[in-house]
Amino acid sequence: MTKTNCLVLLFCMGAIMQGASQTIEISGWVKSSADVENVNVVNVTSHMYAITDVNGKFYIEVKLNDSLRFSSLLHKTKTVVIDQNAIATKNLTIYLEEQINELEEVVVGGTLTGDLLYDVKNIDAKPPINFYDVGIPGYTGRRLTQSERRLRQAGEFKPIMLVGLLAGSMPLDPIINGISGRTKMLKERVAVEGRELLMQSIKDRLGKDFFASNPLDEELRMDFFYFCADDEHFVEKCKSKTDFEVFEFLEAKYKQYMQNRNDTKD
Repeated sequence: MTKTNCLVLLFCMGAIMQGASQTIEISGWVKSSADVENVNVVNVTSHMYAITDVNGKFYIEVKLNDSLRFSSLLHKTKTVVIDQNAIATKNLTIYLEEQINELEEVVVGGTLTGDLLYDVKNIDAKPPINFYDVGIPGYTGRRLTQSERRLRQAGEFKPIMLVGLLAGSMPLDPIINGISGRTKMLKERVAVEGRELLMQSIKDRLGKDFFASNPLDEELRMDFFYFCADDEHFVEKCKSKTDFEVFEFLEAKYKQYMQNRNDTKD
């Protein structure tokens, strides 16, 4: 082999090795029969992450042989390896299978014959009695916490209640609770419980994927989420927001949290 051929071969090998280790941004689409918005895309190799938009599109940095994990509540988790074709085209299309929770078949009551009139006459089941049947008013909304029930019972003073003075029927509990500070205390307690429930929901829903791209020791993770919940804008930034918006908030708080730990060590 001539010297020129050796140089060409070495140059080609170097180009191939450089291409294999080069990080590029690719665009991708997630396709499924279910909703494709807010699918978590995690580069398990480099700990980068992305979230799909309403059309299932995403952008993420990868290199050859990186592993991407796709997960959401509506789909079965899928992991793919970035091949040479994805690197060359800078495009990736992923098909996810919908997560269907099937229930086991249960036979209730006797065997049905297929004759509707006969089966209806011979059925033993009776509908449950509810408060509508007996004419009793009932509550059908979300079950209140103990603090929320106490706050409702305490009441809240409103100027219109003063009209009751004329009829001698002005409620005293709201005034007494307002003066004593009990109403304010209960409101603060309800707010704290609300932040706690929101924090737990975010932790359970996004914690695994978030820490895949933002490493943190296991024993510090709960402390990190409490750090996030202490932010005065926590509810505003996270309640009724998309996973992508919550991820952005968590990532910003992660930088603050790590900076605080570094400052403490110094």
